[in-house]
Amino acid sequence: MNTYNAIGYMPMPAGFPFKDLFLQGRPQHRKYDAFWRKHPPMDPGHRAKIFAPFDALAGFDEATLSKEVLYEPKRLLSESEKKMLSDSLNRLHRLTVNGKAARRNRPIAGVTYFVPCSDKNSFAYGLEGTYVTITGIVRKVDPETIIVDGQPIDLSAISEISMNTNHP
Repeated sequence: MNTYNAIGYMPMPAGFPFKDLFLQGRPQHRKYDAFWRKHPPMDPGHRAKIFAPFDALAGFDEATLSKEVLYEPKRLLSESEKKMLSDSLNRLHRLTVNGKAARRNRPIAGVTYFVPCSDKNSFAYGLEGTYVTITGIVRKVDPETIIVDGQPIDLSAISEISMNTNHP
């Protein structure tokens, strides 16, 4: 097969409009010519990004990682734990009774609470969850929620409160 009449392994079609250009071959640029200055070679680190794998299955990584979370059932508090929790909540309520008192006292507390599993494809959905601890300034305590650093937390989900001892 004649190389002048073929493109790769296929015969060149008759009347191919770019035959002359194709037969010139791959362009050769000398270092620092006009083309090279306008289009310098890409460094290998950036060039590698072009060929980096993409996320063909959107959300697959998150789905597999969610299966690695260890869930546990919600703990039932004993009477003494409920009393300590109630005392801590009453103390925080007194320190944050209104906005002025909350700004003046700025009570800091660590709140551990239960977050139920929200993955509908998990065996633990609706049955188990994880415990999360958030530490910050308590802004407000009302009959249903406590607000720590802008995060509202349902009082029924709280299992433990640790407070800064600087406040009365």
